Amino acid sequence: MLGKLFIVLLIPVTIYVVYYLLNRTAKNSKAIKRVLSDEGKEILEKEVAYYRNLSTADKAEFETRCLKFLDTVKIEGVGVTVELKDYMMIAASAIIPIFAFKKWTYPNLTNIMVYPSQFNTAYEFEGHADRNIMGMVGEGAMNGQMILSKSALEYGFKNPNDGQNTAIHEFVHLIDKTDGTVDGIPTHLMDKASVIPFMNLIREEITKIKENKSDIDVYGMTNPAEFFAVASEYFFENPAKFKTHHAELYKALSEIFEQS
Repeated sequence: MLGKLFIVLLIPVTIYVVYYLLNRTAKNSKAIKRVLSDEGKEILEKEVAYYRNLSTADKAEFETRCLKFLDTVKIEGVGVTVELKDYMMIAASAIIPIFAFKKWTYPNLTNIMVYPSQFNTAYEFEGHADRNIMGMVGEGAMNGQMILSKSALEYGFKNPNDGQNTAIHEFVHLIDKTDGTVDGIPTHLMDKASVIPFMNLIREEITKIKENKSDIDVYGMTNPAEFFAVASEYFFENPAKFKTHHAELYKALSEIFEQS
């Protein structure tokens, strides 16, 4: 009985989410063309600076890529309701760093859990003082999973110029992980000759962070993998400032992510 009741309650919620995520155009002999709903587009326009700066054609491409991402990855709330705004911000965070790669998918991601706030290493988000994690890419038994704090997700898009975006950070970790190792060097996106110079750039900038001579977030000095993710947040959130303060690193990341 409880199982049947759950299914009855779940169906309207699922229909509601699908309705607001997309509109379906007239069916032809081959397929149904899907386009993002007006509500979804309005959220992207309002919340995502990267999207706002795209051409009309690229916006349409971005919207299509968001829908494809949401088709392939399950997003569920844990102790919190996932709203349309959350779906769109998560999808945008996934597409921004791989927008230049038209056929890219995230083979190492199947499920995203959204927590209401920060959590600890035991995945607890209530009643503990050591809750300081805003996002995490799973390893081992958690492989294929991502956890995001809803509050951190929203904060990441609230100020597009602060260089901080937790969701983009975690998706960059997944990009890094695609070659098998989360080490800050996405070798599958780099020419072999560029790897050592990029490693040297990372080491030099981590030293500057330690000496308080860099405006890159201090979390970047944890290790090269965290540096790559932190620097990428900054690169995508405020490229003009990043280019001014970190010209060599800006050039390297532009080549890695194929940003013009």
